[in-house]
Amino acid sequence: MPELPEVEVVKRSLENKLKNLTIKRVFINNNKLRYKIDNKQFYKITGRKIISVKRRSKYLLINLNQNLTILAHLGMTGKFFIIDNNKKHKTSFYYLLKKSDTKHDHLTFFFNKGFKLIYNDVRKFGFIKLFPSKNVYKCGHLEYLGPEPLSKKFNINYFKKYILKKKTKIKELLMDQKFVAGLGNIYCNEILFLCKISPNRIVKKISKKEVFKLIKLTKKILKKSISQGGSSIKDFASTEGQNGNFQQTFNVYNREKNRCNTTKCLGIIKKIYTSSRSSFFCPKCQK
Repeated sequence: MPELPEVEVVKRSLENKLKNLTIKRVFINNNKLRYKIDNKQFYKITGRKIISVKRRSKYLLINLNQNLTILAHLGMTGKFFIIDNNKKHKTSFYYLLKKSDTKHDHLTFFFNKGFKLIYNDVRKFGFIKLFPSKNVYKCGHLEYLGPEPLSKKFNINYFKKYILKKKTKIKELLMDQKFVAGLGNIYCNEILFLCKISPNRIVKKISKKEVFKLIKLTKKILKKSISQGGSSIKDFASTEGQNGNFQQTFNVYNREKNRCNTTKCLGIIKKIYTSSRSSFFCPKCQK
């Protein structure tokens, strides 16, 4: 599932190509995604202009004029393709589709200037909904999300106050979207490795110095991943054709039974399960 950096890359790609374009027509090939698309509601957006594209956590917000916002979540395999006069651009980290895979093109937006935006989702775990712009942040998907990890609100005072007397494991806390919005399994594993903290450490036992390090390295890793186009579990390219390269710097994620990358460390990366999610860590480095 794409995490904050990957969704941010998609968001920037969409805004770069689609801002100020006008929707001429909407074609719904299949409305049965995670939530059923309301055909009548979506057909009404004809004539609306895209004024901005935003991201909140792992959600995309395509803002239209006249107080309408398209809210999209990519799920496991959701991806957007932009077609500019028959040239296809990819905006997500999945491989370009074969012709036979176009059967998973569920929704197509036709714009002026020869542009089309296609939403393709093989497993159909993603969704696309329409909300009044003034109410979108109060919807059930966004209302209870925690602060963005790259924002000033995600700071040492917030962190210490939130974990006070909690017996939660640190990996579970970082994955909790009500605590911090946008982190997923890949980046939580990498953050904890660089902080030398075990995914099973109870949060109330984390020192103030370690909290500062967690915040600092979370911001650093996310910024680095965004700058490198995100993590490509398969082939990734932005609309400019750039590949996502952050996976080449993974220290622990998906490296079970490999040697630890830390200089002079003889540890072997181990895989365990934390709340039914895989955790990768070095038992010698991370305590």
